[in-house]
Amino acid sequence: MSALIEVEGLKKYFPITGGIFQRTVGHVKAVDGVSFHINRGESFGLVGESGCGKSTIGRTLLRLHDKTKGRVAYQGQELYDLSKEDLRKLRPKMQIVFQDPFSSLNPRIKVGEAIGEALFDHGLTDRVEIKRRVIETMEICGLASYHYDRYPHEFSGGQRQRIGIARALILNPDFIVADEPVSALDVSIQAQIINLLSDLQKEKQITYLFISHDLSVVEYLCNRVGVMYLGSMVEMADTAELFRNPLHPYTKALMSAIPVPDPTLKRERIVLQGDIPSPANPPSGCKFHTRCPIASELCKQQVPEYVNKGNDHFVACHYA
Repeated sequence: MSALIEVEGLKKYFPITGGIFQRTVGHVKAVDGVSFHINRGESFGLVGESGCGKSTIGRTLLRLHDKTKGRVAYQGQELYDLSKEDLRKLRPKMQIVFQDPFSSLNPRIKVGEAIGEALFDHGLTDRVEIKRRVIETMEICGLASYHYDRYPHEFSGGQRQRIGIARALILNPDFIVADEPVSALDVSIQAQIINLLSDLQKEKQITYLFISHDLSVVEYLCNRVGVMYLGSMVEMADTAELFRNPLHPYTKALMSAIPVPDPTLKRERIVLQGDIPSPANPPSGCKFHTRCPIASELCKQQVPEYVNKGNDHFVACHYA
């Protein structure tokens, strides 16, 4: 399979300002040298604790944030070399579904207009055709035609997330960043949205970057998974390989927190000690050594190499 998205050495630092003149006194290293690729038609999952840089990666891939350093390519073309005009032409092919469906919708605009406005803005169809396209897309996403003239506050959380998916889907994108699209929903609604995303991928060959902290959802939906910790990728592998044989201590701790749907089975729980260090002042050596149960002096002093342990299973750990 050919890579649709290529990311090499991506860094995104946010400045910390202080003093009377608001000078830059430091940086929050939200994303610190991350590399991966996403093949056409696959789902790539990004997992990790809150604040590890998952959402920042998704937004930086779409140029909603400017990168600090590194390379982001779409179909082999560096996105940050594109002019504003060329980027605007590419926008319909790269879309995002936000975590909070309500805050991403304008409460004063009817749902049908919200879904269809991008079609008109990009000049992809005329106003007569828009309503037909919008209703057709709404029905694909499990909404009814009579929902067209309703406002966002008249919908449930699951319906609003379907509206967000419809708004991204109507432009026929090749690539969608799904930023924790089910984290705010009830479990039964989560299942409906996940199945919808899976069905849409099969029908339209959409490529996903699926950002989540729910490993069960990622295991079901994604082909490959990357595990993030404090702005860095600590492990990456095919989903089946990662869940069968996690190598990094942090990944093992995350896996141990997955609920087992059998009361007779007991999984050994790995509880990490201490708090997550600040991304403005990360630890020396391996960033995870302050919470790692097997850390040594080597871990405190030397940054582990990110290496392939076989079967495209990458890990950054001295003792993997």
